[in-house]
Amino acid sequence: MTRRIFGSRTATGIALAAFAATAVADTGIRPDDWQGLAPLPSHRQTSVDIVDRLRDGHFVKKGLTDEVSSQTFDNYLDFLDPRRLHFLTDDIAEFENYRYQLDDALNEGDVEPAFAIYNRYRQRALERIEYEAKLIQRGVGLIDFTLDESIDVDRTDAPWPDSREALEDLWRLDLKSRALSGKLAGESFEAIGEALAKRGQNRARTIRQTRSEDVFQRFVNAFALTYDEHTQYFSPRDSEDFGIFMSLSLQGIGAVLGTEDEYTVVRSLVKGGPAEKGGELQPGDRIVAVSQNRQPFVDIIGRRSDDVVQLIRGPKGSRVRLKVIPTGAKEEDLRVVEIVRESVNLVDQSASRSLLTMSRDGREHRVGVVVVPTFYADFRAMEKGDRSYKSTTRDVAKLIEELKAEGMDALIIDLRHNGGGSLQEAVELTGLFVDSGPVVQVKSLRGSTRVLGDDDGAAVWDGPLAVMVNRGSASASEIFAGAIQDYDLGVVVGSRTFGKGTVQTLVELPRGRGQLKVTERKFYRISGASTHYNGIIPDIEYPAPTDLLHRDRWDGGAIGGRGSDVAPIRHPSAQRFGTHVDALQRRHEERVANDPDFAYLRARGEYLEGLQARTKVSLSEETRLAEKAADDARALRLENELLVAKGKEPVASFEELGDPQLAMLAIYDPENPAEDVLVQETANILVDYLDLSHGIALADGSAKATVQ
Repeated sequence: MTRRIFGSRTATGIALAAFAATAVADTGIRPDDWQGLAPLPSHRQTSVDIVDRLRDGHFVKKGLTDEVSSQTFDNYLDFLDPRRLHFLTDDIAEFENYRYQLDDALNEGDVEPAFAIYNRYRQRALERIEYEAKLIQRGVGLIDFTLDESIDVDRTDAPWPDSREALEDLWRLDLKSRALSGKLAGESFEAIGEALAKRGQNRARTIRQTRSEDVFQRFVNAFALTYDEHTQYFSPRDSEDFGIFMSLSLQGIGAVLGTEDEYTVVRSLVKGGPAEKGGELQPGDRIVAVSQNRQPFVDIIGRRSDDVVQLIRGPKGSRVRLKVIPTGAKEEDLRVVEIVRESVNLVDQSASRSLLTMSRDGREHRVGVVVVPTFYADFRAMEKGDRSYKSTTRDVAKLIEELKAEGMDALIIDLRHNGGGSLQEAVELTGLFVDSGPVVQVKSLRGSTRVLGDDDGAAVWDGPLAVMVNRGSASASEIFAGAIQDYDLGVVVGSRTFGKGTVQTLVELPRGRGQLKVTERKFYRISGASTHYNGIIPDIEYPAPTDLLHRDRWDGGAIGGRGSDVAPIRHPSAQRFGTHVDALQRRHEERVANDPDFAYLRARGEYLEGLQARTKVSLSEETRLAEKAADDARALRLENELLVAKGKEPVASFEELGDPQLAMLAIYDPENPAEDVLVQETANILVDYLDLSHGIALADGSAKATVQ
């Protein structure tokens, strides 16, 4: 009788003993991987510099105490092993000697404790790869999927395993879960085994590629987190990437790269970039070697993705040659692509616009939609005096002028999923809608409050305005939306925003050792209210099931808790929407009460909420199939209810929908606002406002949109 592994602990132990002497397939682990890492000489002084700058420059004044040391210790363990699948209770007991020593160690620049803890994690991670490789080699087909076993969805607060046997059982269950997922997807046992083995090899390669700088950065950020969640240390390389994110520009070839197995793969090409214009590099191509200015090629197979990016980036006008395996070609079918680097604008994050024509009761109203994905500005170009520097405000002002030229009657600013960015840009963007006046109050670490505002005396748009927000809208987005509410310039719609009421400053560390993003100020609305943890509450709220996917945010650190208010600032009021909000709310509710899309949103939200409430995942195939059948049936019922409500025929399966993406996922579609349910309703609210404010006799009901 064949013994089944992946069953009870006893059965697993017997099975392993039976083939302990058998050669194990390639795990991807090399002998040097077990040696661990050590601090670099530069880490001592960099650590001291970071401690000094946080002590002197952070909004919250506090010293290095045992409490800070203990918090750093816990944060670091959570960073390394969040699911508690690697460390044993004995490991944690050993590490406890460091709990109240890290404050002194940080102050002296001693990061040896951090590396000692990391190297134990590294050891356990490699042991896990070897253990799983043995189970995989024994045979995925021997896994017993009839047992009533399960795994926890969230092990954040679970106890550390108290024995090697308990630890290996967690590894067994985790591997079994992945194998069951493959089986339920219709994969063969051979394919599942190959995929699991490849994943182990990839994990080994990731461990091998981890550098001392990575460990140092993780540890220092565990300390920075004791101040607040937005204070962060950037290594020299990460500093460059952050600058690119803020400026939305870089000098390179304009390709988005990813990693598959050991290959660097072209994911996509940036529109208008040199790679796209050249036409020789295509998505799916694998890059195997890089040459700078006709120097010898450097093999990049198996290299870290950030190393590859550094090789491919370079100054404008310089040349780079790439050895490429074209999509679908064999490994020996190499070709060389030569590209001249240029300045590349990351247009996907730039503001964009469209124009909706809303028809209601025989009248047409043109509603402009401007999507602002982030608040960006090319600070380096500004510092150099470049008059054509790129920024959110400049781009949006241009887009509004274009929309005005096309006869726009009302405007939507879409800030959904805009996580913020430049404080200056938030103020200046608000200035496009305010003649002059305060925009935000900023409280410094010394306790003084400064008012930032607009004083140019002219607004680019003073007509009907709506601002769309959701849980993903934060920081600069909240400054803008809050100011629009406080001035009563427009109506804010959507769901409660994230609640980030702090301002960070980038501090250059000496000798090019990176940057420190430090929270040095808190901002408040001109009404005096804090957005920190409170967020912006929309005037009209929408059901937003995707927001349920955002779990509760971290609420610790020195700034933890809800922000206190400050005194309000006198400011004028446009008095545009305040007197109409109740009527707008009433019309909105009447319109969506029986609207199939909004009914779908509400039902979908309840469905996702139920999925999130589950705490365990069954590893019984029969149970999982039953759960999946019930989940699929409910999800399909929601889809069919939407189809029938729209006068269409129901479907028997998701395949008949013609698109694997559910309707809910199409609700946020900045490229197709006329198909975006929430954008359409926002436009309807603006048409309602035109009715209420100008006395236009419009029939009740929704206006229908077309896009231009």
